[in-house]
Amino acid sequence: VQLVESGGDLVQPGGSLRLSCAASGFSFSRYAMSWYRQAPGKERELVARISGGGSTNYADSVKGRFTISRDNAKDTVYLQMNSLKPEDTAVYYCNTLIWGVGYWGQGTQVTVSS
Repeated sequence: VQLVESGGDLVQPGGSLRLSCAASGFSFSRYAMSWYRQAPGKERELVARISGGGSTNYADSVKGRFTISRDNAKDTVYLQMNSLKPEDTAVYYCNTLIWGVGYWGQGTQVTVSS
């Protein structure tokens, strides 16, 4: 299993970014995919999850601003982030859980600052 995130960047408050996570090594369409984030000095937290069938759920802090989606033909999950705030600054990680084992990507840094 391999998860490779990309798309992190420095962006001004109110801006937008789209993160991507390219997956390989498993039957992508069968499994839920999640985005987590970890800010300095804080615990890693769930941001959004999408099931294999496309059902989604979000952390309260990002509802209405972030959208998770997946392209099963490309084995890729996305996180569209709009109206970014300084408190969204974190390393963002892609995750999936297969037979009770969690797999993580290397993370991509998102910094929201003027």
